[in-house]
Amino acid sequence: MLVDSPPEQCAETAPAPPNRRAIRTLGLLVSVGVLLLVAVASIAIGAKALPLDQVWHGLFHDSGTYSDVVVGDRISRTVLGLLVGAALGLSGAVLQALTRNPLADPGLLGINAGASAAVVTAITYFGVTSLSGYVWFAFVGAAAVGALVWFLGGSRGATPVRLALAGTAISAALYGYLQAVMIMDDAALGKMRFWTVGSLASATDSTIEQVAPFLAFGTLLALALARPLNAVAMGDDTARALGANLNRTRALSMAAATVLCGAATAACGPIVFVGLMVPHVVRSFTGPDLRWILPYATVLSPVLLLGADVLGRMIARPAELQVGIVTAVLGGPVFIFLVRRRRTAQL
Repeated sequence: MLVDSPPEQCAETAPAPPNRRAIRTLGLLVSVGVLLLVAVASIAIGAKALPLDQVWHGLFHDSGTYSDVVVGDRISRTVLGLLVGAALGLSGAVLQALTRNPLADPGLLGINAGASAAVVTAITYFGVTSLSGYVWFAFVGAAAVGALVWFLGGSRGATPVRLALAGTAISAALYGYLQAVMIMDDAALGKMRFWTVGSLASATDSTIEQVAPFLAFGTLLALALARPLNAVAMGDDTARALGANLNRTRALSMAAATVLCGAATAACGPIVFVGLMVPHVVRSFTGPDLRWILPYATVLSPVLLLGADVLGRMIARPAELQVGIVTAVLGGPVFIFLVRRRRTAQL
């Protein structure tokens, strides 16, 4: 189930020197500080400009004024962005470690598209209208497409290019299906036109309450898999020699990625490239040790998602550009750069 990887992708097994460990810990604390700043910006900045005193009032009072309502909506949006961003970054890091494929990402491998297609099917043909109902369809769709991409990519003989091509082909087919459903059903178009591009705009307290348990479970499971995935990244034989249970690690890793991606997609639609970009940035200064990659990805992925959401609100005032569009625009050039760098390294 694993593919060959270049030497820099092999996990380190020796403990980091104390000074390196201290630097990584300090970096993680700084990352948390950056996340807090971005979260504050997400609450303070929106498509509708509000004075800072009104934002401050809305944070600590609930008098029912327009500004208080707007700030309340932004708080829900920010909290959902924190949860979804962490989920997407973690799922991308887990998939990259599991497949030893630096191009693995829930969006590129079609997992987001599978969850989206299942949700749209549930809404349109089965009359499911609540998040608690169609989140289960999202899980099934994500898992089914993940398995199909792996099979079409060559299973044990899969390569990064094969997996990316298989994921792209399946995503194109599924998004074509989504467009066909919305074109033929005006009601579906009205309900899903923003959701299908990935948006945090419809965030509510109810949405957060319904997806939070799934995202918390997936996050804890992914973080707990750091050590086993370090062993798996070194190859099957080495992993067995280190006592790792390969089948269990693979199954739990896919379960974690499916739960995280399925719940995130059910909550706000497909958002691509977050799980691709952040683990690569993190790996450049933490090294390949997943005991550091996963915590950093958990913190920095919401920074990217909330930052993209704030940017989308600012550049299209008084309207807003959906966060899924912003991350796609940012992620496209990054993906091309990564593919070209890998090709150059292999020559």
